[in-house]
Amino acid sequence: MYFIGYDIGSSSIKAALLDADSGRCMASAISPSREMPIQVPYKGWAEQEPESWWREIIAATDLLRQQVRIDSSAIGGIGIAYQMHGLVCVDKQQQVLRPAIIWCDSRAVHIGNRAFNALGKQYCLDHLLNSPGNFTASKLRWIYENEPHIYERIDKVMLPGDFIAMKLTGDICTTVSGLSEGVLWDFKANAISRKLLDYYNIDESLIPAVVPAFGVQGALTAAAAAALQLPAGIPVTYRAGDQPNNALSLNVLKPGEAAATAGTSGVVYAVHDKHASDLQSRVNTFVHVSNDEQHLRDGVLMCLNGTGIANSWLKNMLGDIDYAAMNSEAAACAPGADGLLVYPFGNGAERILGSRHIGASVRYLDFNRHGRRQLLRAVQEGIVFGLNYGLEIMSAMDLKIHRVRAGNANMFLSPLFREIFANTANTVIELYNTDGAQGAARGAAIGAGYVNMEEAFRGMERLMVVEPEATLQVQYREVYGKWLTELRSKL
Repeated sequence: MYFIGYDIGSSSIKAALLDADSGRCMASAISPSREMPIQVPYKGWAEQEPESWWREIIAATDLLRQQVRIDSSAIGGIGIAYQMHGLVCVDKQQQVLRPAIIWCDSRAVHIGNRAFNALGKQYCLDHLLNSPGNFTASKLRWIYENEPHIYERIDKVMLPGDFIAMKLTGDICTTVSGLSEGVLWDFKANAISRKLLDYYNIDESLIPAVVPAFGVQGALTAAAAAALQLPAGIPVTYRAGDQPNNALSLNVLKPGEAAATAGTSGVVYAVHDKHASDLQSRVNTFVHVSNDEQHLRDGVLMCLNGTGIANSWLKNMLGDIDYAAMNSEAAACAPGADGLLVYPFGNGAERILGSRHIGASVRYLDFNRHGRRQLLRAVQEGIVFGLNYGLEIMSAMDLKIHRVRAGNANMFLSPLFREIFANTANTVIELYNTDGAQGAARGAAIGAGYVNMEEAFRGMERLMVVEPEATLQVQYREVYGKWLTELRSKL
């Protein structure tokens, strides 16, 4: 039996075809070959056209079909992973009313901060486990205040994965994990947060029906089947935001386990067995996909927006270098980059900085001492230091992380990045042969009842283990201390 997983990112759509019996990935594809555009009509905004995600899913599915010959009648289900915290609005005909406001858009920060104070910080942290911040609910309130002509036409609001599920099945629904990532879930009441909806004056009828993360969530319509060239009736059996799904893809399901990604943004996502919150809501707690009535499982997420995008920006500015050469040149420079410090906060408001947008910056640049090598290393160090700053916030929430699992992708492909991360954070890094699309396919197999949680990870291999080294720890912690002192002077 085979399962398809889709991972809807902001830069591309990934697809994977999994043989659930062996656990082997039969084919994988990415579309488009170049990063999808993010529209930035105003400072702090970030939007994408939801229909572009659907077009790239069709293209990625076609690429899968070109790689392998599979009896499509043996496809047992489809899983969806998606970029978190976005907002898609559709009318009664399921037509998109405006571009999606995506995860890195910061226009609603002031709205969430106002709600945090008006509802009471302690109430929000007790019930929502987060400030309403810049999440989906606050983005919807922004539309209410600034685009009333759009708001009055909305029939349903969705997260990006809910939209793709709608395109596949024709049904509009969401999950508890999804509602929590939109900060629409009351953890104490175990229900939609009516208090927040009432404060924002949002009609609860706009919120889709709730379905389990694992299980049948609808079936492929004739129209979707024709577009994908697959049989109608294939069930959608799994849905999760990209970070809970990344944790699933790495078999991070139990308390104390942590997963990391270092793509456009960088994330560390750790599983907790109790409700916990940061008093300043700089890291965020959501319902994890492994949560059930017997086992409380929350996912605590810290995000650094300026991760891979900072490295890719530098690559584009240099123009004549690839990532392998960048890593090689950076590694030729000693830890500390000869005193050069980089702050990679140029991709919107950073939650770990209290939703401030302070911009990226370079400190102590000396034209007589610093060149390309130092800048290349300082960027990688700055990214890791930003991630470590978030890890220290998580540690204060009684999360003890000594081992981090990651897919062998994005910035984790860099030996230097892995070295800086392991030694700055004093953690073991394990790399695996998996990604978000494969995780979504494994989730689909679980949701279809074809495998259980243990059987789902057949075929997943640990490729590498990176251990911290005592001498390097001392060096990186000294540089991090300088970096942190400068950061605090900005906040």
